[in-house]
Amino acid sequence: LMLALFKKLNLMPLSFAGSRAAEVITPYSAYQFADEGDSVTLSCSYTGSVQGLHWYRQYAGSPLKFLIMDSYGAVTKADPPVPGVSIHHRKDNSSVDLKISSAAVTDSTLYYCALEPTVKGNPLHAVQKAV
Repeated sequence: LMLALFKKLNLMPLSFAGSRAAEVITPYSAYQFADEGDSVTLSCSYTGSVQGLHWYRQYAGSPLKFLIMDSYGAVTKADPPVPGVSIHHRKDNSSVDLKISSAAVTDSTLYYCALEPTVKGNPLHAVQKAV
């Protein structure tokens, strides 16, 4: 998801697949707009059985940065945690939300949802290459 702020936040979703062909995670929309200070929810739906749901962000010219994950209901945050960011796994409709409590210009970037760890910094899993 991309969050671009020009008085409006613009979010563009991107996703990574799981290790098996039946596991796919897909953003709900290509872009999302919000005003600075708004609460923003980015959502992805998935298929298959999942062990962990991960959120990352990436600023232009920088590597992916782990934000937060839900693994069987246990939430793991980045170290140090990113303020104002939370995750909500909605098992009833196979989706995961990243919530940003008060969007700021610094939140304007690409956001990724993933079913597997993709970068170093996730303490629960071995490092795996991004799809």
